[in-house]
Amino acid sequence: MLHRPSLTTPATLPENAVNDISRALLLLLSDVFALYIKTKNFHWHMSGSHFRDYHLMLDDQSGQIFSMTDPIAERARKLGGTTVRSIGQISHLQRIVDNDAEYVMPRDMIAELRDDNAMLTRHMREVHSLCDQQGDVATASLLENWIDESEKRTWFLFECGRHA
Repeated sequence: MLHRPSLTTPATLPENAVNDISRALLLLLSDVFALYIKTKNFHWHMSGSHFRDYHLMLDDQSGQIFSMTDPIAERARKLGGTTVRSIGQISHLQRIVDNDAEYVMPRDMIAELRDDNAMLTRHMREVHSLCDQQGDVATASLLENWIDESEKRTWFLFECGRHA
């Protein structure tokens, strides 16, 4: 009989807290990957009179979004949970909707990303509330900075989408 090593990590939180928070982080990570890909998609396919500004802004934003992935996954593992294992798993769990359209108007790209970042902020607040309930101050602390960054992305996208 083969011995299969366990991925169990010693946890200082109760098992139900580990399960609930790990599950919430799994969903959050799936959304973050989906938003990262969508932001890069729009960055690569941007066109129009504001091309340079939008192209550079979306590149900056995608980098900021991607930088969240490893800390989210590692936090779930530190708690004693597991994290995403494949693109397929991400696609089943993500709540951020993909955009596979051949062409998207720049103003529609900006509006869609604005709404997606606002949705991500709401999801992070929900995870933060869960962490507060379970006494997980470390995860809550990480989320506070990411919420601020997400609000800033939403604000920039909102301002870019204003009609003069």
